[in-house]
Amino acid sequence: MTGEERPAGGTNSEDPDRVRRLDPATVGRIAAGEVVTRPARVVGELIDNALDAGASRVEIAVEGDGTDRIRVADDGRGMSREDARLAVERHATSKLAPDGDPVGAGSLGFRGEALAAIAEAARLELVTGDGDAVGTRVVVDGAASGGGSALDRGSEGPTVTDAGRARGTTVVVEDLFATRPARRESLAGSAAEFARVSSLVADYALANPGVAFTLEHDGSRTLSTPGSGITEALLGVYDRETASRSTEVAASAEIEGAGDGDESASIDVAGALAYPSVTRSSRDHVRVSVNGRPVRNDRLAAAVRAGYGRLIPDGREPVAVVDASLPPVRVDPNVHPAKREVGLRDADAVADAVESVVADALTGADLRRKAEVDTGLEGALEPVGGDEGERPAAFADAEPIGTFRDLYLLAEAGDELLVIDGHAAHERVNYERLARAFDGEAVPTAPLDPPATASLSADEAAAAEAHADALAALGFETEPFGGGTVRLRAVPAPFGRAADADAFRDALATLADGESPRNARETLLADLACHPSLKRGAIGELTREELRSLLDRLGECDRPYACPHGRPTVLSVDEPTFAAGFGRDR
Repeated sequence: MTGEERPAGGTNSEDPDRVRRLDPATVGRIAAGEVVTRPARVVGELIDNALDAGASRVEIAVEGDGTDRIRVADDGRGMSREDARLAVERHATSKLAPDGDPVGAGSLGFRGEALAAIAEAARLELVTGDGDAVGTRVVVDGAASGGGSALDRGSEGPTVTDAGRARGTTVVVEDLFATRPARRESLAGSAAEFARVSSLVADYALANPGVAFTLEHDGSRTLSTPGSGITEALLGVYDRETASRSTEVAASAEIEGAGDGDESASIDVAGALAYPSVTRSSRDHVRVSVNGRPVRNDRLAAAVRAGYGRLIPDGREPVAVVDASLPPVRVDPNVHPAKREVGLRDADAVADAVESVVADALTGADLRRKAEVDTGLEGALEPVGGDEGERPAAFADAEPIGTFRDLYLLAEAGDELLVIDGHAAHERVNYERLARAFDGEAVPTAPLDPPATASLSADEAAAAEAHADALAALGFETEPFGGGTVRLRAVPAPFGRAADADAFRDALATLADGESPRNARETLLADLACHPSLKRGAIGELTREELRSLLDRLGECDRPYACPHGRPTVLSVDEPTFAAGFGRDR
């Protein structure tokens, strides 16, 4: 070393780039910033603690943007005085052993620094009772002290006094970020910050439907759920329409281990699925959680949407709430500072199980749309069927009585007049027939005479080679013709109606689009099903027996009430609708 020797420790004001230890107060402020980045984070940490304490009711109140005051009260187990004092110390927790691994922790808020970090960025008051005659109040004023842990600064620590409190805990946070003006100024406006809080509380209420939640903003209640089930939680978060047009789901599935001695595990999937008639334009309404913890997980959310298949119209998104319950050892909640993302062992297997459960729950649900009495030009459409979405024997009592405008099949079914879109119905029949081809049932084909030729780009040629088995299973018989050209000798012909040669290009485009195999297959099948389906004019020429056959085939489908592209196949108008229109009682 040349020049003056540097000391072994301490700082050197002439060398600002040198690595050195920070003082404890600065470390505390950094830790607080990692955990407490905005008011919604404070609310989330406090809800985690309430749920881990076994609360059956959680009450949240927010003033302004949340920096003025946040109050979270629960009726959980509460804490003893000693536990309450330790709870505000950094890295003190009842949820993890001193040498424990966060992976496999079976709690939501195992991060012991949460309360301490909040206290370092605000004034925190904790009032708790564990059933003893006298409760405990703990106050830590980080806002007045300039941040940093009171214990680290060598002071006497938090103020601890007696308090009157039934079993449970109330935490009040005031003057959040008072000593961090840059952080406070970086927040969005009051409405935007409260919107984050509201969305987060809604996530927790739907992920934990057995817990009652209330949320108030500036003294006005904005959300309330009774804690009596998922349908009631949907009603509290959304509205009566969404709650009434949904079906609950609860099922278990086995997932295999990923190898290296991993054992198989059981996954429980629970939640609620709104009918496809209830959609949104945003993906934000597919809410997923893992072991009761709301998370942002694109893989699981995509699995839920895939479970809806082609029931959802293009450009729309479903409303769904799904919780996946897994053994804690298969979940790592420590992969994201906000705990809003989790690591899953065998993530693909978990997603496949979720998709399968969602698809099974929707299969057979009665998704007909019902026309209500309306004096305007456009009648409202409602789903019909059982309260739980169950489907009766489809069209068993329906009798064709004719067609309308060469497109619509009219059928009488008890007290209802059914109006069936003939093209959409035939599409659904063809789609499910094609889908069964992947389960071993051959697709009828029709030869092209003379054979058609198709010139392929390099990408298309690669797709044709990579997906040759899938194309053959779908009924495309091809052979190379040189120079990037293929000869198409046969095409799918379900029910004797041949797809045209353009369907082959559609198939290649879908398979080469980079979608998952399941999504690509469904898109491909939907397009293929459309080509040979009955069109306007042809439907009007069907005989009564052929109309009956179409109804029977539609009734045999797993999802008869929507075409593969998500449009409804059947509308129903009941007798009271006609009676009201004609001024009759019945």
